[in-house]
Amino acid sequence: MTDPPPAPYPRRSVLDTLGVSVVRIRVLVVDDHRIFAESLAAALAAEPDVDVSAAGSGPAALRCLDRAAAEGRRYDVLLVDADLGALPGAPAVARAVPDNGEAVVDGISLVAGVREARPAVRSIVLAEKDDPHRAALALQAGASGWVAKDCSLQRLLAVIRGVLRDETHLPPALLTGVLRELTAARKHRTESEQLVESLTPREREVLRCMVAGLGRKAVAERLFLSPHTVRTHMQNVLGKLGVHSTLAAVALARRAGVGPAELAGDVVERGGQLA
Repeated sequence: MTDPPPAPYPRRSVLDTLGVSVVRIRVLVVDDHRIFAESLAAALAAEPDVDVSAAGSGPAALRCLDRAAAEGRRYDVLLVDADLGALPGAPAVARAVPDNGEAVVDGISLVAGVREARPAVRSIVLAEKDDPHRAALALQAGASGWVAKDCSLQRLLAVIRGVLRDETHLPPALLTGVLRELTAARKHRTESEQLVESLTPREREVLRCMVAGLGRKAVAERLFLSPHTVRTHMQNVLGKLGVHSTLAAVALARRAGVGPAELAGDVVERGGQLA
C-alpha cells in the first residue's frame, strides 16, 4: 500500500494576494510523534516564506523526498527527530519494531542517507535533551544543526535560514562537548589508520573480506589461498591491529575508512569467526 502524498499546510499570505513573488523554503518535518510533528508543521506554515509537510518515519520521509524530486519541487530542509524510531522511555539505541514490514530508520542514519543521496538538502536534528556525543555523531553524519525541541519558533526559523546559508548551528552549551567528541573521533581514526597501514597488502585484502563478513573458508576461496594460510593472515591482522576478535578488527577497520571487499559470485559461508 503506497502512502498518499504528504499533505502540506496550505495558506495564502498577504504577499500572495498582492502578487508579490516569495521565494519559499520547503521544509519536511520527520517525527514519529504525530502531535508534535503536526503542531510544528502548522506553526511553520504560518510563515509567509515556508512550505511544510510532515512524515512519520524514516522510510516515509525518503518516499516524500523521492516524490518531491520527481515532481521537481525538492525539499530544502529536513527537521529530523533525534529519537526517530526509538521505543518510548527506552535508550536511543532501542528501536521500535514496526508492524508494517518497513525497516526502522533512526534519525542519524536518515541524516547520513539524505546527505549522501541529496547533498543539497540541509538536515537539522531536533532533540529533547542536549547530548554532545550524539550531536557530534549527527554532525559527522552530515547534519547542519542540532536544536532543542523546546526552543522558540523564532530560534528554529533562524536556524533553518542559517543552514541554507551553509552555517552550522549548535546550542552554545554543547560547543565544548561536541568539539571534544569530534577531536577524540579524529584521534581514534588517525590511530586506526596507522594500524591498518602496518598491514601487508595481502593482510589488507583479508581485512576487507572480514569487513564484508566472510568467514575463513569463503576468504580462502575468494583469494585462492588455503584455509590454513588464511587463518595465519587473520591471526596476523588481529595481532597487528592489537585486537582479540574479528568483530573488534572490523570495528577498527571501519573507523579507519576500510570498506568491505566487493563480493562477486556466490559465497555461501558468511559470518565465520577465527577459532
